[in-house]
Amino acid sequence: MYIKLFIILINLTIISFPSYAEDETTEEDRKAIEYLKGLKLEELPDIEITLDHVFNIFDGLIKAKKVTIATGQEQTTDRAPSVTSVITAQDIEATGATDLDEVLKMVPGLHVARDRVYAPIYTIRGMYSNFNPQVLMLVNGIPINRLYLGNSGWVSGGMPVAAIARIEVIRGPGSAVFGANAFAGVINIITKTKKDIDGTEIGTRIGSFNTQDAYILHGGTWAGFDIASSLEYRTTDGQNEIIDIDAQSNFDKKFGTSASLAPGGVNMQRRNLDARIDISKDNWQFRSGYQGRRDIGTGAGSGEALDPIGNFTDDRFNADLTYHNSTFTENWDVTAQISYYQTRYNTNNQTLFPPSSFGGIYPNGMMIDTSISETNNRLNLSGFYTGFKKHTIRLGTGYHYGDMYKVKHYTNTNPTTGLPIQSLMDISDTSYSFIPEGSRKNVHVFLQDVWNFAPNWEWTTGLRYDHYSDFKSTLNPRLAISWQPFSEFTTKLMYASAFRAPTFSELYITSNPTHMGNFNLDPETIDTWELAFNYRVRNNLHLATNLFSYKWSDGIRYVPGASEGILIAKNVGIQKAYGLEFEARWKMTKKSSLLANYAFVKANDENNNHDAGNYPQHSAYVRTDWLLMPNLFFDTQINWVSERQRSFGDPRSAVDDYTTVDFTLRRKDIKKGHWNFAVSVRNLFDVDAREPSQGPDSNGVINIPYDLPLAGRHYWLELRYHF
Repeated sequence: MYIKLFIILINLTIISFPSYAEDETTEEDRKAIEYLKGLKLEELPDIEITLDHVFNIFDGLIKAKKVTIATGQEQTTDRAPSVTSVITAQDIEATGATDLDEVLKMVPGLHVARDRVYAPIYTIRGMYSNFNPQVLMLVNGIPINRLYLGNSGWVSGGMPVAAIARIEVIRGPGSAVFGANAFAGVINIITKTKKDIDGTEIGTRIGSFNTQDAYILHGGTWAGFDIASSLEYRTTDGQNEIIDIDAQSNFDKKFGTSASLAPGGVNMQRRNLDARIDISKDNWQFRSGYQGRRDIGTGAGSGEALDPIGNFTDDRFNADLTYHNSTFTENWDVTAQISYYQTRYNTNNQTLFPPSSFGGIYPNGMMIDTSISETNNRLNLSGFYTGFKKHTIRLGTGYHYGDMYKVKHYTNTNPTTGLPIQSLMDISDTSYSFIPEGSRKNVHVFLQDVWNFAPNWEWTTGLRYDHYSDFKSTLNPRLAISWQPFSEFTTKLMYASAFRAPTFSELYITSNPTHMGNFNLDPETIDTWELAFNYRVRNNLHLATNLFSYKWSDGIRYVPGASEGILIAKNVGIQKAYGLEFEARWKMTKKSSLLANYAFVKANDENNNHDAGNYPQHSAYVRTDWLLMPNLFFDTQINWVSERQRSFGDPRSAVDDYTTVDFTLRRKDIKKGHWNFAVSVRNLFDVDAREPSQGPDSNGVINIPYDLPLAGRHYWLELRYHF
């Protein structure tokens, strides 16, 4: 019996049933876990440890979910003063996700849509916009949103997941902690350290669309320093789903030509290189990373006309140094951080419209190439003070300097006459350039108090002030009260405001023939109320429900200006919404678990008394994990997206619903624990899933009327070796 129990315990250490329940393991269980993990056969005491007890202890360990994103201090998700989700590396491995966008579909209320170049649009709670600046993206707590469009970059190229330790997501506002763009939500990607890797792991993957992927992870100690490093290279031709009609198709009808490349496949190839290093010792941690993106395809075309020739290049480099001392003094836990983030984006042979377009006056096509470089430098200081009884106070301040420079603009349209020319003309640093160079400074201070004013009651108050050099200052509060009447049940009532900073394109574009910036823009604002319930029905069943409503004010929209045919950016948009999110996490048996969530949202464009459009009113996600036999795991995922209405002025019928099914089969710890093999099939039933294309332009023309097709059925095979 003891030998059998010992074998079971060894196998338990590799089981990955991420049921997502946020159980708080008791101190007694923690001691038992540590004892069982270090158990030696000859030292087994003469006590009865049942198999059920062993499984229950392990379940408690894997279910414990804690976040730091809500307050800056680790706490369980059910007590955090925000609605949060946590996805671990074990979750990512179990589901077979290879890119960040695949991972995020697990989060209730978060839908990954696509723009015309197939960059992701993280639509949270019905907040959809073309460039997605309403979501703050963080890597290790440091923003990677850019000045130009306010998002993490128009060129995506994806983000691989091998080096990700966990992802923390706030659904709802977070400006009281993070400032600008923490509006619809916050996504924090936390990379692996030495403790997450423990040795060296190499992996390779091949799959559909001529996809090839290889990575190496290493974690160890050198000269007293803990070191973690990762390197991953990926190349793919990308999916080639068909666009039936594009923007040039409409011009062909007008000019009686046949220049359009539609029907034709989207342009989705790319080459990615990702490298990271993490070095820490005592209270110091240094991290640096590089993401190189080459030959990134233009999707359905930058001008919504198919472009198989043009491509994007994007380079991203980051470095940060952090000092954290939890015992700086008796009552102070102090953190100081300096960070640097540099990006360079450019287009290569970008063809807005194909050869012979506009009646043949562009024999080589209408072309435009642009380039933008940015640096973002940050210094942040913060500390937790625990010298007051029942209070944990956090104070902080910071400085951000952002610079957009080396703006380049080449075109084969003469800017003075509007007529085509034979070769590209450099109009950089002229009044005809699409945007001038510029910089932004921001200083912020914040205060947060977590007050345990009564048994099982907790009150969180936060306030952050941001002063900007190029638009008005903002003040953003948040309030949250948490009540835990008994250990298995928690309820939270929360209010928060947030803001979205105007982007440089919205402020400074002056030479665009159809859209103009506006120096006098204010930030967008949002006020959100949330009511959340978390109930652990049993040790193996956890339920959570969130109710929310918000008002999005001063939305930046392009409206008719003084000049005919010219749209100008103004703070005129108002959107109101309400909805709910429900989650169920169930450890069905000792060898199976289930995660299910459902989200409903109803968002209204108040200016036009019309549905805001392009977001799913209903969405659901179901995931099951099965241990088929020792070390053989089977994961299935079902993703349902429904009721996507069109925005005001778009006469098309609603976007079609879709349901996709994925599965992953993984064999772990082959040959003494060194090898790991997996096969995964995505969109198993080859469903025709689509994301909404843009609505009518100023002339009422819909350039891609049949929306943007997603990949059909595809697969990959993976092999890992750990030593």
